[in-house]
Amino acid sequence: MAESPSSFGGPVADRALLLEAGLWLLVARIALRTLSFARIAGLASGNIATRPATDASAARIAWAVETAAARAPWAAMCFERALAAHALLRRRGWASRLFYGARNGDSPGPAAHVWVRSGDKAVVGGEQAAGFAVLATFPPLDS
Repeated sequence: MAESPSSFGGPVADRALLLEAGLWLLVARIALRTLSFARIAGLASGNIATRPATDASAARIAWAVETAAARAPWAAMCFERALAAHALLRRRGWASRLFYGARNGDSPGPAAHVWVRSGDKAVVGGEQAAGFAVLATFPPLDS
């Protein structure tokens, strides 16, 4: 589990962000179980910001999502983590793009992965993204 980024705003701000990240993880979990992929894609594509997050802001969002995911009472998958990070970034007015990718693995059928970037910064899931071909982005790359 990552260390608390207390230099970003202190323990109260860290707890508030951690709580918000946990709530977004829960919202993402419910959305993935109840909404169609098309509806989730539409929600992830709206409200496009143009200003990328700063390095410190991206790191703080990543810390919050990964820490909340580690503490969640379920195994938070990459799609849930990416949706939560995407929402946290966009609520703060920062550009965010969700990437959906796949690769052929050793098991039958393709393996999928979802990650988020803000500008040129990987926020969550970027470490594993190298082996995946991008199938779609939300919002689309032409936006």
